Amino acid sequence: MCLGIVMIYSSSSIYAWERYKDGLFFLKRHLSFMLIGGLLAFIFMIVDYRKLRSLARPLLIISAILLVLVLIPGIGREVSGARRWFRFKLLSFQPSELANLAIIIYLADFIARKENLIKTFLKGFLPPICVLGAFGLLILMQPDLGTIISLGLVVLTMLFVAGVRPSYILSLILGSLPFLFILIFSVPYRRARIVSFINPWIDPKGSGFQIIQSQIALGSGGIFGVGLGHSRQKLFYLPAAHTDFIFSIIGEELGLLGTIGVIMLFTIFIQQGIKIIKNAPDKFGYFLSLGLVLMISFRAIINIGVSCGILPTKGLPLPFISYGGSSFIFDMVSVGILINIARTGDYP
Repeated sequence: MCLGIVMIYSSSSIYAWERYKDGLFFLKRHLSFMLIGGLLAFIFMIVDYRKLRSLARPLLIISAILLVLVLIPGIGREVSGARRWFRFKLLSFQPSELANLAIIIYLADFIARKENLIKTFLKGFLPPICVLGAFGLLILMQPDLGTIISLGLVVLTMLFVAGVRPSYILSLILGSLPFLFILIFSVPYRRARIVSFINPWIDPKGSGFQIIQSQIALGSGGIFGVGLGHSRQKLFYLPAAHTDFIFSIIGEELGLLGTIGVIMLFTIFIQQGIKIIKNAPDKFGYFLSLGLVLMISFRAIINIGVSCGILPTKGLPLPFISYGGSSFIFDMVSVGILINIARTGDYP
């Protein structure tokens, strides 16, 4: 998070001055998000995580209501054709972030309760998949395919670890491929993203512009970088430099060593997360910590992969480092819950 503070200011100050006449605009907002997230993380760190089990279904219902409300014009805020946010004075709240956490809590509770039935189709596999499908449909209407894919990966991995038959999961994946194909290639901007992923130079000033500029940033940094604050790509060349593509600015300013450092930090996070999972005191804590570690890890992997051009463009921030209100806050809440589980369990 300390690295995030430095890089958000470095990557956003000129853009913030040009748009808001305040070079500290995004940094000040990010610090306010950090304060809110820190307070919530502290609360979730000291309140017994087992109490979340009683909130599993209420959180699902609240999340579903919010996902419906955000689609209503005049209530949800539309940005670049997507209606994903509630806009308040100091904070934009994205209900899909709450939905991610709610589904993980629900699924951890479901697996803990249905441990003996988890291998069955009707009572073990079908209920969580129906919940995932219902929420996926609401999120897709925003539209936000990237969140659905990352959440689907988390849910299926949790079910696999819980002991769901691999044939059920494989059948679901194979059955979803035609729908995924239609969702991607029936929408022009998604189709353009796939084409630009395969060869961004087909449309270097259009769909391929962002990934080309991202690779230029990473390549320009070399081994040691051009120096902190000296990025050229943040000068209105690379869109979303302080959010989705902050990893590219890190590569440009801090070089290969900086990007390796970020990857090492996430590797350590995953390593410590595995320790928490293995030493969780009960099944609920085991699968709750598994889901939270998977959610943050998958987002980091996807964001870094997109910045390097090895994955198609997705609008997912880099956890703990990118500028982002609700996503950053819920990442901190997740860490608070993980620390709670670690303190309760036999953490080495």
